[in-house]
Amino acid sequence: MDPSARAIFNQHFTAEKYETFLTSLNDGLPNPVPFRVAETPIFLTDDFRDKLVAAGNSIIDTVLQPGFKELTERSIPNKWRLPNENDHPHFIALDFGVCKDADGQIVPKLIELQGFPSLYGFQVHLGNTYREVFNIDTNKTIYSSGLNEQSYLELLKKTILGPYQPDEVVLMDLNAPEQKTAVDFYITQRYLRIPVISLSDLQQQGDQLFYEVNGEQKRIRRIYNRLIFDEIDGDDHIFNQVVDIRQPLDVEWITHPNWFYRISKFTMPYLHGDHIPKTQFLHELIQIPADLENYVLKPLFSFAGQGVIIDVKPDDIKNITDPENWILQQKVNYEPVIQAPDGGVKAEIRLLYLWPDGNTKPTLAISLARLSRGKMIGVRYNQDFDWVGGTITFMSK
Repeated sequence: MDPSARAIFNQHFTAEKYETFLTSLNDGLPNPVPFRVAETPIFLTDDFRDKLVAAGNSIIDTVLQPGFKELTERSIPNKWRLPNENDHPHFIALDFGVCKDADGQIVPKLIELQGFPSLYGFQVHLGNTYREVFNIDTNKTIYSSGLNEQSYLELLKKTILGPYQPDEVVLMDLNAPEQKTAVDFYITQRYLRIPVISLSDLQQQGDQLFYEVNGEQKRIRRIYNRLIFDEIDGDDHIFNQVVDIRQPLDVEWITHPNWFYRISKFTMPYLHGDHIPKTQFLHELIQIPADLENYVLKPLFSFAGQGVIIDVKPDDIKNITDPENWILQQKVNYEPVIQAPDGGVKAEIRLLYLWPDGNTKPTLAISLARLSRGKMIGVRYNQDFDWVGGTITFMSK
């Protein structure tokens, strides 16, 4: 992490500035940001930025390889497999822990990956607010691949809207206004002018979908999908009450829900390199490692850290009845490299890629980051701390 930028930021940081930052961040939003936002961004050195980019490129190469779809067919639960899948995901998110290797070098280690959108709208607003309130050096940027705010938003628009008009594309989630990520929905709406709807707002005529606005039905050509099926997995009767989106419908998905499973924890055992922790499907485990304390047990089909067993015991493994749906992954030890006024803080950085139709490969566009002092990264594990929560990375242009 960039020590000079960190020293300047900390020297000028005050609690009053942070309060001003939060006020500015919430200004104009329908509701205040519902999750904790950290007091500081992360300042990357050129060296660590380049390590992140290289690590991301090697993982993207695996996704691009011929046969990736065949390799990941088993990842999609039959009950959530949708027809009309396209040939690539429109969004890829790669989560890296900031760690220290055996030589004492600060390195990225892959934690998880997702073929699913993240806070592509909110991060622009967040970066702008940090810059304005804390007077971040104009030589530093939140964008990758040579993008600036204008070209980033053009790429986002190309990815989500494609050839359609804004009112033909809907951002859809389960009870969208109630989601913790709703702040991102409405900022995205501000940038792209697309409607935000809930699953229950969908109306069906034949194989076509519609939504209603001011008493008029509007045809949906594309769904910018923010619905994670895990959220409705326990409700066996939901599609008796709303449109069954698993049907063959005349609508495009951005991105198609099958990619949520293809690019996920399921992909981890197929990845290799210094930045990849050793990962095995549990049903392929020949014997339990002698150093089991250095591993974590993860269910394939869960999100936000749910179901993860951190302190694994042999009986935890023996008692699992569906080992084909679990992975055993070497623990990643985060290094507290972010210097807060009272000590080090751990960090995780999510690289966010955009892949519009017509492009041959995804573009690394922007980042999301999280700071933690707790046992796990994530807001729910850091509720009693400061200098933790959601943030963004700044790096040299």
